[in-house]
Amino acid sequence: MTITSFGPANLIARTPETHPLTWRLRDDGEPVWFDEYVAKDGYAAARKAFAQQSPDEIVQAVKDSGLKGRGGAGFPTGVKWGLMPKDESLDIRYLLCNADEMEPNTWKDRMLMEQLPHLLVEGMLISARALKAYRGYIFLRGEYVTAAKHLNRAVAEAKAAGLLGKNILGTGFDFELFVHTGAGRYICGEETALINSLEGRRANPRSKPPFPAAVGVWGKPTCVNNVETLCNVPAIVNNGNDWYKSLAREGSEDHGTKLMGFSGKVKNPGIWELPFGLPARELFEDYAGGMRDGFKLKCWQPGGAGTGFLLPEHLDCQFYAGGVAKVGTRMGTGLAMAVDDKVNMVSLLRNMEEFFAQESCGFCTPCRDGLPWSVKMLRALEKGQGQPGDIETLLGLVNFLGPGKTFCAHAPGAVEPLGSAIKYFRPEFEAGIAPAAGAAGLAPELVAGKAPTIVGA
Repeated sequence: MTITSFGPANLIARTPETHPLTWRLRDDGEPVWFDEYVAKDGYAAARKAFAQQSPDEIVQAVKDSGLKGRGGAGFPTGVKWGLMPKDESLDIRYLLCNADEMEPNTWKDRMLMEQLPHLLVEGMLISARALKAYRGYIFLRGEYVTAAKHLNRAVAEAKAAGLLGKNILGTGFDFELFVHTGAGRYICGEETALINSLEGRRANPRSKPPFPAAVGVWGKPTCVNNVETLCNVPAIVNNGNDWYKSLAREGSEDHGTKLMGFSGKVKNPGIWELPFGLPARELFEDYAGGMRDGFKLKCWQPGGAGTGFLLPEHLDCQFYAGGVAKVGTRMGTGLAMAVDDKVNMVSLLRNMEEFFAQESCGFCTPCRDGLPWSVKMLRALEKGQGQPGDIETLLGLVNFLGPGKTFCAHAPGAVEPLGSAIKYFRPEFEAGIAPAAGAAGLAPELVAGKAPTIVGA
């Protein structure tokens, strides 16, 4: 795993002014423990927030900063915090950190938790103060064993220093923080499925409304934020909104910096903290180093397996949510994957859809039945045994499993890469149709996304 700030020609030093998330990282990759973290201005933001700001002022500061969720959805964090009830009698409130990082090609939160665990603890402490939450949980992907070990040590160190527990910093505010490891389910990245799992229930998404801010874990007001989101809070409190907004490139509608990266057959795969709005080509060529010798870029995904494929010419888009949306997909987690010219798109999509079908919670019919159906057809196309009409059927599934047609966003995310792959590389799918296959087709109304006509009904 590479964490670097090397540009094409010059070394770009990580500083508190330019790299609020990563400037404290050690060059040897070892974790930054309490004493070193404090020496690097750690918990100064928490002390400032407790001494100089009311909870409502912290909420307003985060809202004014324009900080958006870094887990993939990009919902404004301050707005989400503002949904928590104002009623002071509701004294049992929870703050949950979504650390169930199971998106393929994504490992940014893992880096923060393993190397800067106290940054997350401080971010949660300030956020809990703002939300008046008395207890917090870090819901961690079970496979992140090292992250769990480091977070538990950081929690213990902070508690020993009087920064967690009872009467924190003499303010009368109490906050307990726990690390909870999950059993390894992709669907727990959805906040209400995470809440169900934390309660010991099956990890199915809940119907909304009511939203977690009103009825969350154990029926109490709850706020769920991503790891990287919470790690931005200390720098916003310390340095202010104008500074935070100034970090992004001109033209970006998103503020601050983002952990971005590239994987695949690139020369320098890794993660870098970079400003929103830089051209994706700069990330690919100057930081990831372009493709390895002997490989050409065929296409790329901007932020995880659940985002649509883009072509090499789309690298000229500005890398922020709105900029990526202009070329037809979502930024997602911001960790891109390069697909080289030796990869068959049918095989790649079959592998992806197998993952998504396996990770479906099975709660709603389109997702439970539609994703295995796509896998079956992709396997046939991969073997050259596809039937005429299979591609149209797949496009029909992309329609039926799209946004707003399933209980949560799992299925729409699963079929987005499928639809884009067929759009850009349809001949590779057509090559999988058996030459001697019959002339079986698909009803036109199914392709159009309408309910099929049942003869004799």
